[in-house]
Amino acid sequence: MENILVTGAAGFIGFHLSKRLLDEGKKVIGFDNMNPYYDVRLKENRLDILKKYDNFIFNKGDLSDKEAVNHIFEQYHPEIVINLAAQAGVRYSIENPDAYIESNIIGFFNILEACRYHKPKHLIYASSSSVYGANKKVPFSTEDKTDQPVSLYAATKKSNELLAYAYSKLYSIPSTGLRFFTVYGPYGRPDMAYYSFTEKIIKGEPIKVFNNGDMYRDFTYIDDIIEGIYRLLTFIPKEDKNSVQHKVYNIGNNHPEKLMDFIEILEESIGKKAVKEYCPMQPGDVYQTFADVGDLMEDVGFKPATGLKEGLSSFIQWYKECE
Repeated sequence: MENILVTGAAGFIGFHLSKRLLDEGKKVIGFDNMNPYYDVRLKENRLDILKKYDNFIFNKGDLSDKEAVNHIFEQYHPEIVINLAAQAGVRYSIENPDAYIESNIIGFFNILEACRYHKPKHLIYASSSSVYGANKKVPFSTEDKTDQPVSLYAATKKSNELLAYAYSKLYSIPSTGLRFFTVYGPYGRPDMAYYSFTEKIIKGEPIKVFNNGDMYRDFTYIDDIIEGIYRLLTFIPKEDKNSVQHKVYNIGNNHPEKLMDFIEILEESIGKKAVKEYCPMQPGDVYQTFADVGDLMEDVGFKPATGLKEGLSSFIQWYKECE
């Protein structure tokens, strides 16, 4: 039974990935600081599900605590490390920059240092579509320039990619970075638009529609994300031209949706019209996201399978059951 460390195990993607790994018979060591960025009760509900598995071990701790991170590696010797823990949110980073440096920079550095000395077979880590900034060329390719971030969050994620590459080069750590594109689904994050819009529409409260609705997002259903990560577990990157085993992938739906169409699907699924408050573009936001997933399809056969209507219906059903 493989030991797999999942940081951010009580988070949205971390929970779903941990559950898939446990269902597949893997031993999962979960690590999470349970921070109150959003309602901790949701994180506790996710953990309650994971704790029902005999092959799940949970450790509460913070990535910025180097001693705590080292202890996990020394005690469990994970063969695969999946770093999903991070301070999330583009807008939140404008008001609370310290949290992003502590978690996304120092925390990730501590993971890399632990990998340096304990030599897992594979490090997989979360990056973000936000690294593309205000790029106008679509779809976004991993070959595109990503050196003009429009938020601190994006800058920390690009930094993660650079740090991982350097550590892969210096210490022979096979590493894979994943640029996630607007992930949604059951047990999702309440700060995300699909979740907050659903909540407000049901309550009859107005929703803020930024850039007057003229925005596009590559919404990616959680099951598709998890399938992509699972296929990459044992797919070790080949050496690049510099003999470095490091690869970055986009992981998205490869089909951007207009914000107004997204809202219309939500309204249909909920059975209620939204009260819309039109607003200008917010600092840190981008006009569109659109993932080129050709590399991921070629290397591991990844193909997104869930349309937006189907995915939102599943989310809303879960939301109503949890009310």
